[in-house]
Amino acid sequence: MAKPQIPVYLFTGFLEAGKTKMIEETLEDPEFNDGAKILLIVCEEGIEEYDPSRFAGQNVRMVTVEKESDLTLSYLTSLTKGILTDRVMIEYNGMWQLGSLYSALPREWYIFQQLLFIDTVTAENYNANMRALMVDKLQTAEMVIFNRAGKTPREGLHKLVRGISRRAQIAYENEAGELEYDTIEDPLPFDVNAPVVSVADEDFALFYRDLGDELSAWDGRTVKFKGLVARDRQLGKNELVAGRHVMTCCEADIAYDGVVCVFPREVSFKTGEWGMITAKIKLEKHKLYGQAGPVLYVTDSALTSAPQNPVATFY
Repeated sequence: MAKPQIPVYLFTGFLEAGKTKMIEETLEDPEFNDGAKILLIVCEEGIEEYDPSRFAGQNVRMVTVEKESDLTLSYLTSLTKGILTDRVMIEYNGMWQLGSLYSALPREWYIFQQLLFIDTVTAENYNANMRALMVDKLQTAEMVIFNRAGKTPREGLHKLVRGISRRAQIAYENEAGELEYDTIEDPLPFDVNAPVVSVADEDFALFYRDLGDELSAWDGRTVKFKGLVARDRQLGKNELVAGRHVMTCCEADIAYDGVVCVFPREVSFKTGEWGMITAKIKLEKHKLYGQAGPVLYVTDSALTSAPQNPVATFY
């Protein structure tokens, strides 16, 4: 008999970003804390402390995890073994990589909601000095909440999020302590409805991410971009990969991101050369992907020079 699935509510963010306050308020809400048996895993001790006497329901079991290395499959499994658990809430340590948690989740646990809390006052400092950790949390957050936003201009905060995630909802805590939802529009820097979508050199990272996020929307569209060529033995003589090295947060995470390009005939492009590619995108299976992915059928191509900045970024 299959074990019942347990939803996990994941609260991420750096110290004093507002995670504890939000969890406390959630557990004080009788609509959420309706008597269900809740496991609260606390991975960080801040100034705010929990007051269980204020919880709407008294079926909240709280455990503390002090070290990232303690997050193991066996440990997390033991927390619900033989103990009825309807929901799990995790206050995650902002200095820990989320991969440590994801790899340790029991099979029956699943991330139901992931919220990222950012202290507006320290946001710029964390983004500048702990960029990798900020990106780690932004990549998978469903909603980003900027606490203590007050009258802080929203554009910079919005850009901080959108540089990594185009899908996350954004909210700001105003001076009255209420949440205001982000209304800034995010038009792509290229016209996706044009007969040929022309991607400027500085916009490749955004194009590649949107292609991955909205693959079905790109199916059938024609695109033109400059790409670094890579040849692979798995590919035919009329196939190659074109892409760019993309930096998400820092030099350490630079990776080559490319797409399969199919030419009507054998091509002479060599690995390391730059090509201007015009091609129609089709969503189909390809052995290089191991699954369905964007396969570009080339209609025009030419050898060209490298862009001014060979490494593509989101800023």
